[in-house]
Amino acid sequence: MFEAEEAQWWYVGQRAIAHAILEPVLASRSATAERPLTILDAGCGTGGNTFHLGRLGRPVGLDLVREATVACRGRGLAAVRGGVLALPFLDDVFDLVTSFDVIYHAWVPDDDAALREMARVVRPGGLAFVRVPALKILWGAHDEAVQSRHRYTRPELVRLLEAQGLKVERSTYCNSFLFPLLLARRTADRLLGRQGSDVGFLPAPLEWTFRHLMLFEAALIRRGVSMPIGASVVALARRPGA
Repeated sequence: MFEAEEAQWWYVGQRAIAHAILEPVLASRSATAERPLTILDAGCGTGGNTFHLGRLGRPVGLDLVREATVACRGRGLAAVRGGVLALPFLDDVFDLVTSFDVIYHAWVPDDDAALREMARVVRPGGLAFVRVPALKILWGAHDEAVQSRHRYTRPELVRLLEAQGLKVERSTYCNSFLFPLLLARRTADRLLGRQGSDVGFLPAPLEWTFRHLMLFEAALIRRGVSMPIGASVVALARRPGA
């Protein structure tokens, strides 16, 4: 992950989509705020997303794995060890809490509890951004390799967030243009018994093509387009209050 997430097409494209949703909402708040926005990246991995969240405010990463927090600190980031089921923070601390492909994992057996913790630590009026893998039909060797527990639908993710008292302001599928190729790949995985993760670099022409398709999708999403299907689903929700 550390080697791939700055340049590999999936990481670059998904990060662009996340910022396409977050930046328009946070831009006016950042401009008028008396202090930098406080951000928690819950389940930060090796810190690629956490690092880029620094464009929006002052981020801190959290992960269960020691090597992940070490990698984050190597990027000059604040990072602590901890789990998303019991966040080691007081109530109402953060302006934004993000969760990039975390609550779907086998290590998170209770996604309701994880989202409840996110809602607890975000300030009234603050935001929670969640991304998860989408659609059971895409289940394949990659899911087994990365210890997936579940793939979600868009309505399902919205319901989970609303159950914690959060108001969903935006939700969409993403990684949509490549959905047919991914569906074909995952179907072939099941038929052929292929094993292993998809994380890795493709030949340069494919990297360029896939990355730019994702960046084009991010541009559409920034303009308010919601994608009807995709390999991932994202949602932005606000905790009610001043």
